[in-house]
Amino acid sequence: MIRNESEYQQAVARLTAEQKRLADHRARLKTAGLKAEEIKRVIDPMKSFHLQLKEEVESYERLKRGEFEELDNLRGLGHLLIALRIAQGISQRELAKRLEVHESQVSRDERNEYFGITLERAMKIVDALKVHLRTKVELEPQREVAVA
Repeated sequence: MIRNESEYQQAVARLTAEQKRLADHRARLKTAGLKAEEIKRVIDPMKSFHLQLKEEVESYERLKRGEFEELDNLRGLGHLLIALRIAQGISQRELAKRLEVHESQVSRDERNEYFGITLERAMKIVDALKVHLRTKVELEPQREVAVA
């Protein structure tokens, strides 16, 4: 996951370079006389990495526009906290100031997607980001267990 503008710029540069490298490699393989299916077999793993990187870049761009995925359960809370910071254009440094912690703490927490934080800490982060979260609770219908 891309967490800041610097990582985003690096990813965009890598994506551009990778696109050129893919095209060059494909052309070399074609010149070497490989058939289309052989070229595909060689290129597919490289293309897979390229597509993954492209998705990360697009995901960051969606967050910058304030487009969030729905939170299905609390396991996605860490990702949401990072997304909220990105959408507001707040740096990790600024969030650290608001939380009165060192920037490295925010960086470490985000690298771990806030795994294992307390509810109190999550509330402090939400307050520091000055956001209001609304929740909608839906109960799954209970399944009847067959008794033998």
